[in-house]
Amino acid sequence: MTFPQFSPNLKKGIYLLGITLCLFPFISAPLALLSGFILTQFIGNPFEKISHKLTKILLQFSIVGLGFGMNLTDALQTGKEGFLFTIGSITTTLILGIILGKFLRIPRKTGFLISAGTAICGGSAIAALTPIIKARESEISVSLATIFILNSIALFLFPFLGHLFGMSETQFGMWCAIAIHDTSSVVGAAQRFGDTALQVATTVKLQRALWIIPLSLATSFIFKNKESRISIPYFIFLFVLAMLWNSYFPDFRILNDTIVLIAKKGLVVTLFLIGAGLTRESLKKT
Repeated sequence: MTFPQFSPNLKKGIYLLGITLCLFPFISAPLALLSGFILTQFIGNPFEKISHKLTKILLQFSIVGLGFGMNLTDALQTGKEGFLFTIGSITTTLILGIILGKFLRIPRKTGFLISAGTAICGGSAIAALTPIIKARESEISVSLATIFILNSIALFLFPFLGHLFGMSETQFGMWCAIAIHDTSSVVGAAQRFGDTALQVATTVKLQRALWIIPLSLATSFIFKNKESRISIPYFIFLFVLAMLWNSYFPDFRILNDTIVLIAKKGLVVTLFLIGAGLTRESLKKT
């Protein structure tokens, strides 16, 4: 891979500048994703070894932070309304994905990972199922790159379509949570549409993410691997605790609002890092 000749320190400086700019209000979530992607194509990713882990941690902290701006009663009502949609979409997506994978002659494990990532929560589902089915590195890379590219398109396209079809914020939030795969892209698209859309999308999406647990159990049975550990998204429980705090301690409104603001900026930085993770190598494998 040949990149322009920049010193390692200069590359790191440029990336840190990009991350810093994401903290300003004029950088939206889609623009952050696009900026990270373009930057990587020109100078490479100087933090490639740690960016994936950092992205995961920052996303989880940001999601928990959003909980400080949500009311538990409203969240429970939203989760109840989205429950049947969640079950239906997950089941339908998995079945259609497996059938389409066979029709297109996609390798079994690759097709299964893409289907699971599409049905539940993108890269998180793929990461959870990878050790269970003992997927190869090439199968993992193709699955992740496919999901990330689709998510990137949705991040730009969904807000436009939502306004085009005159959706309410509640409708758009529900649609994002069900139709977009990865949590970061769900909250990124919903954040552009409005605060109500963001709250609805986050609640329904995290409810959907919990289906990683039963799917992991079913996968270990299907692939006959009883020794694999099941990955549980524990950060969701911290998100619930944050909602409890906001619901029952209203006197801390200023603190809670500050945490939510920081969380929203964290999501923008997360999308910059995700864009930076779409290297030329990963794109060639799709």
